[in-house]
Amino acid sequence: MSTTGSRKQVAPFAITILCCAAIIAAQNAPKGTEPEHKKPEVSMKITLTSVMVSDQDKALLFYTDVLGFVKKTDVPAGQGRWLTVVSPEDPDGPELLLEPIGFPPSKTFQKALFDAGIPWTSFQVADVRETFATLKELGVVFLTEPTEMDPVTIAMFEDTCGNLIQIMSE
Repeated sequence: MSTTGSRKQVAPFAITILCCAAIIAAQNAPKGTEPEHKKPEVSMKITLTSVMVSDQDKALLFYTDVLGFVKKTDVPAGQGRWLTVVSPEDPDGPELLLEPIGFPPSKTFQKALFDAGIPWTSFQVADVRETFATLKELGVVFLTEPTEMDPVTIAMFEDTCGNLIQIMSE
């Protein structure tokens, strides 16, 4: 297990356990049931989420050439770009915005998460161990080896742009 500096290794596992518990609970909920707080007339789905990056060009190369996402949108927007990537398996699915991190409090938040060993987000893969091996060969720096947390397996790596990213599989 490689680490950076004196980063504590307890926090990511605690956060990961909470994240896994939420995933497991959602996956094991009886089909056809809806949360009590959901209003029937409201219908939402996630179409866009973001990860703040220190360098959009570097992030685009990492997220496409290393992680295998494909660029969907690249439009000038102020001092940065509206730059999104998607899964090649679902090009019309949710987009990941590689958002420039210019707002000082955002930089503080990103660094605090990184220093605490907390992943910014999590991506599902078919097989964590296989993906781990492939990404290691490509030079990706992992903070954790594949770890079984019944019923999921997780691993966490650095995205080269200031974030920790977790991968998981069932």
